[in-house]
Amino acid sequence: MFDESIVDLPITEISDDQFKAFFDNMMSEKGIREKSVVTGKVIGINSDWVTVDVSYKAEGMIALEEFKTPEGEITIAVGDDVEVYLDSMEERDGHLILSKEKADLMKAWEEISKAVEADEVVSGVVIARVKGGLQVDIGVKAFLPGSQVDLRPVKNLEKLMGETFDFKIIKFNKRRGNIVLSRRVLLEQERESKREDTIHRLQIGAIMKGVVKNITDYGAFVDLGGIDGLLHITDMSYGRLNHPSEMFEVGAVIEVKILKFDADSQRVSLGYKQIRPDPWEEAEYKYPVGAIVRGKVVSIPDYGAFIELEDGIEGLVHISEMTWNKRIKHPSKLVNVGDVVEAKVLGMDVEGKRISLGMKQLESNPWDVVGQQYPVGSVVKGNIRNITDFGIFVGIDEGIDGLVHISDLSWGQRIRHPSDRYQKGDEVEARVLSIDKEAERFSLGIKQLTEDPWYTVHSRYFLGQVLEGPVVHRADFGIFVEIEDGVEGLVHLSEMGVEGDEWQNQYPVGKVIKAEVIHIDSHDRKISLSERGAVERNSGDLEGYMERQGDAGATFGDVMGDLSRKLAQNADTDGAPVDDEAPAVEAAPAVEAAPAVEAAPAVEAAPAEESSEE
Repeated sequence: MFDESIVDLPITEISDDQFKAFFDNMMSEKGIREKSVVTGKVIGINSDWVTVDVSYKAEGMIALEEFKTPEGEITIAVGDDVEVYLDSMEERDGHLILSKEKADLMKAWEEISKAVEADEVVSGVVIARVKGGLQVDIGVKAFLPGSQVDLRPVKNLEKLMGETFDFKIIKFNKRRGNIVLSRRVLLEQERESKREDTIHRLQIGAIMKGVVKNITDYGAFVDLGGIDGLLHITDMSYGRLNHPSEMFEVGAVIEVKILKFDADSQRVSLGYKQIRPDPWEEAEYKYPVGAIVRGKVVSIPDYGAFIELEDGIEGLVHISEMTWNKRIKHPSKLVNVGDVVEAKVLGMDVEGKRISLGMKQLESNPWDVVGQQYPVGSVVKGNIRNITDFGIFVGIDEGIDGLVHISDLSWGQRIRHPSDRYQKGDEVEARVLSIDKEAERFSLGIKQLTEDPWYTVHSRYFLGQVLEGPVVHRADFGIFVEIEDGVEGLVHLSEMGVEGDEWQNQYPVGKVIKAEVIHIDSHDRKISLSERGAVERNSGDLEGYMERQGDAGATFGDVMGDLSRKLAQNADTDGAPVDDEAPAVEAAPAVEAAPAVEAAPAVEAAPAEESSEE
């Protein structure tokens, strides 16, 4: 039996049974009833109202707004039949109270109830973004949770506004007016139906079409039809790719090649570049050794620059091949990412997919003409660019530095470190010693600007001569005394004027002492001195001197004769070095053994030697 009391209830509070009885009664009854949907005819339209005749003694009025689209278009015309809801048969101002919206609402609820009972799909339009999901118009407003929008979470739900989709009703409560929809359920059903067909077609090497469903930093997931495959970033392009989004976007339809397929886990590895020719197959012919190529700088590590010659082919210009100037510490001083440069192909490794390039080979090599500009023996001038433990580097020309080894800084002065004498930026002169073009080495010498003092040491010093000089170095076996710039003599422990273990305290560096020349070896650059001999000579101890020399058979006349011969030799050579005479001077036993100290008049005759040189 139909309960008429429900007509006064809100539609959301009507139970399913009451709602069904209501519609059954409405369909079975003849005539017009309150709280029912009736069919009427439009008989008039003005700016605000639509007049509808429902075959009753009075006509009904409905607001024109109920017949307008969201865009403002009127969807009704005079003479059209419309279904309206008869809210009350009591006339108000001579008209029935009708509603088009309530009629549409009741009709929608009726259709939704039937769809739920039949487990059917409903269609709707996304109309709003609400907390936790979306609001969908399926005739009435329904809720679509965010988790039910797609197979994967959708980050930007707003982009679905205005879109029309099919949905499955997963919750329905007419009494509360609560409807929950799911699009994901339909997608999963569709996916499952496609999966079986896709599995049968999946074979390694097969080329298939797919839709890009998601993009990550390491690749893209492609839907092949119920099964997703991973297209790794390394299998997208033969060239350099920083991110998959540079090649693909979500929703793009692409062709891919099946690289691997695991039926148990249903994991699929895909390739995109594999269905395109590998550019390295023709690289050897397109870029032969010696060819001049042009490309774009795509990367600059510390050791060089990578040049992209074409998509998938890059060559490396090592920093040593970028410029003849070895002072460049980083490639970024010469090129920037994005620069287009020219280079020469130096080497090709097709198997290893490597090309060696050179930029400096396109410029003239300064080492080709350095020998002509700076011949061996010439004097050059430049600023010190660098100082190391083993010498100093002097800037000679653009890209060319000359090395002055520490051993070529001074003939005899002891230099512990080049920085003790020179500073970076100092201007120095040096003599060219050698040039090695192949090894790119330029050897210079500073001491070679002056004559080697050891060449003429025999013309200035002789056995028995007493000299005076400062202590410049101390060793465990004695002290070294500077005789002149570049010439040092050794006073052995046995020839010192003091005895005992504390001798080093008596000879600080810089102390000036007197010593006698007891041996000269210009070939080995050695002079032996005796402080004791000088002391004995100054004290007049001729007997002690002769005994220390170890040759008591020598006479005063022998000593004087030897000294006279030496003065004559010096006068004849005018002070020039005579190599074949040097051994005779060193080997004169009479001089070393005779009491030459008493030959003071001959020694004092040195001024006569000087006048002969003049």
